[in-house]
Formats: sequence, structure tokens, C-alpha cells
Amino acid sequence: MSDTATAAEILQAARYWGLKIATAESCTGGMVAVALTDVAGSSDVFERGFVTYSNAAKVEMLGVSARTLSLYGAVSEEVASEMAEGALARSGATLAVSITGIAGPGGSDFKPEGRVCFGLARHGALTRVETVEFGALGRAVVRQAARDHALWLLALSVVLD
Repeated sequence: MSDTATAAEILQAARYWGLKIATAESCTGGMVAVALTDVAGSSDVFERGFVTYSNAAKVEMLGVSARTLSLYGAVSEEVASEMAEGALARSGATLAVSITGIAGPGGSDFKPEGRVCFGLARHGALTRVETVEFGALGRAVVRQAARDHALWLLALSVVLD
């Protein structure tokens, strides 16, 4: 299934259920928003995207706690959760996905290259978080894999919830 088909299916299901989608992206730099808005007619479902690459942007635009960033670091499930919840709180969306990770090159023994944390927030539901270890596949591949995983999370949420 192509990325465009996946995005089109997400938008169709969200449209059916009356959902509005927001994205909060760090290491993908807006790639999920691009995938969704590449589909004609997406404007009735896609509400907005936040690209919060720096910690300051996460705090200012999404309300991520500076304490959370200090305690857990930007690449953490705690920050991914606050990013997704902040996207909901600061938009007209009812469903938000967030991504924060280390696309590479680089990383550390504690937080290796290819680690990406995701958050999925929906009005009236508990925020879900997860971490995927894509591995040191190279910056472009990790970013694409993170985009595709976020789309998959959105697809599951609009179809199964």
C-alpha cells in the first residue's frame, strides 16, 4: 500500500467519523503533515501541523513542560505524550499524533540512532505512547519509517477506535 493510499484511507475514515487531525512532529519535520495534505480534499479533515524541532518550540508551541524535557529528554515517551496532548489542546483537532526521535547521524548508548517515540492523543481517550527502535538505517530511512509508522497509528485509531 502506498503512502498516498494510506493517507487517503486515513482521511476518508476520519471524514466518516467526523474527526479532525493534527500532527506534532520533531525529527520528521512535517513529513506526516505533507503525506496527509498531498491528498486532494484533505483540508476538511487535516486541521494543522506543528513542526517543533527545538525544545523551545516544543515548550512554546505545544506546552511541553520544561521539567519533562529536563527529566526525560526530548526523545522520550513522556515528551511524545505531551506533544500529542498539546497539539489537541492548541488546535481544533480531535485526534493528534506526535513524533520525536533521533533520525541520525548520531545518538548515544542511552538513546541510539533510530529511536523514535510516538504519541497518539484523542479527545475522550487515554493518550497512547510507544517507542520504536528502527536502528541506524540512515537519516532518510529513519524519517520515512517514522512517517509511515505515524500514519499507521492514525489509521488504526480512525478505523479501530
